[in-house]
Amino acid sequence: MFTQPVPEDIDILKGIVGEAFVSVLAEDLERYGQDETEDLCFLPAVVVKPHTSAEVSAIMRHAAQRSIPVTPMGARTGLSGGALPVHGGIALSMERFNRIIDIDERNLQVTVEPGVITEVLQNAVRDKGLFYPPDPASRGSCFIGGNVAENSGGPKAVKYGVVKDYVLNLEVVLPSGDIIQTGANVLKNATGYNLTQLFVGSEGTLGIITRIVLRLIPHPQRDLLMLVPFRDPVDACGAVSAIFRAGITPSAMEFMERDAIDFVLQHNPDIQMDIPTDVQAHLLIEVDGNDAGVLMQECEQIAQVVEQFNCGEILFAESEREKQDLWRMRRKVGEAVKQHSVYKEEDTVVPRAELPALLRGVKEIGSKYGFRSVCYGHAGDGNLHVNILKGEMSDTAWNETLSEGIAEIFRLVVALGGTLSGEHGIGWVQKPYMPIAFDSVQLELFRRIKSVFDPQGLLNPGKVID
Repeated sequence: MFTQPVPEDIDILKGIVGEAFVSVLAEDLERYGQDETEDLCFLPAVVVKPHTSAEVSAIMRHAAQRSIPVTPMGARTGLSGGALPVHGGIALSMERFNRIIDIDERNLQVTVEPGVITEVLQNAVRDKGLFYPPDPASRGSCFIGGNVAENSGGPKAVKYGVVKDYVLNLEVVLPSGDIIQTGANVLKNATGYNLTQLFVGSEGTLGIITRIVLRLIPHPQRDLLMLVPFRDPVDACGAVSAIFRAGITPSAMEFMERDAIDFVLQHNPDIQMDIPTDVQAHLLIEVDGNDAGVLMQECEQIAQVVEQFNCGEILFAESEREKQDLWRMRRKVGEAVKQHSVYKEEDTVVPRAELPALLRGVKEIGSKYGFRSVCYGHAGDGNLHVNILKGEMSDTAWNETLSEGIAEIFRLVVALGGTLSGEHGIGWVQKPYMPIAFDSVQLELFRRIKSVFDPQGLLNPGKVID
């Protein structure tokens, strides 16, 4: 059983972090009771903003003594409810952990605190000619710590990998209050169990990350960007695997249905684009490297491939401004869908060659259950974001029968060799569907891992696994 903080607990927390960094004001509780997941809100009892690992340790030791639940949170940009304090207690905001501690140019590494905004980190290392590739759509606001907790990806993952491919070492405060290093600042490490990778993607359920060491790579000097229209979304999905089979690995390959772009244009009048009436989907394809001639040759090869899939006239971004506008359009899709309608977003992922089957199946399931879907995502990774719009669905259908339609989508995903989430995590809203992807033995292993690190179940309770 959990205990909720009482005034004496609040006083102790103020003594740890300072009175200015503890709040029980209603507006703060409401703000920190939400992330970007649908319209969900769960109020914590108190918001606490530590600044050092020692403060986090002291908070966790007190919480353990009093059985108070603690929900760690970053910028609260998540889409699976991972930072929702569903059991009240302490909302532990990491926003004051906002320092880039060291950029090690000799070893191509950066040491950073979890509250640093992802784009700020990328810009800081780029100024030194270095590259940190993972770039979720919310990179201008999300925190690097949340990216690690969710194992985020983004458009560049198709060529460069996701967050797990860049994390070398972590400082973590355990639920007991103990502070550990999970590994070493080295590229190879065969010393014991890989605790670093266990914490990456653990969604704040095993420990609180307070320091991160990331590897970097040299920044590519050139890139080319092309927007390819298709008359049939299934053809667009089919072209994805064909491009890779032709021996080309783009640095990004994004899929957008017609409705997704229409929503962006509707809600962002400063973005201008004329789309022919027969175009129903686009692929946004980028190649990067250091040799302009090689990049142009790759674009020509891509054009030859997509022409076999009933595509329209290909648009090449000829200036840096055009590139920025196309990327801004892609990054605005999620926000535009949310502005258009009450929605639920499912973060499906399958082997990329199965994307056409997944898209067809999603549309068939939508017809069966009476919902409209808008799909977009990181096609090069097989990662399709399925946005289900409430539209004119009745409240009964939305609240009671839609879950079975979502379960059917996930059963299709698993049947195609995929799984429930590519980058958004399981969090609160996807947890009921875990038995679709995992059997009882696997689920019990998850529970045992959780109990080893957090025997009282105090850290981010209610997430991923009961």
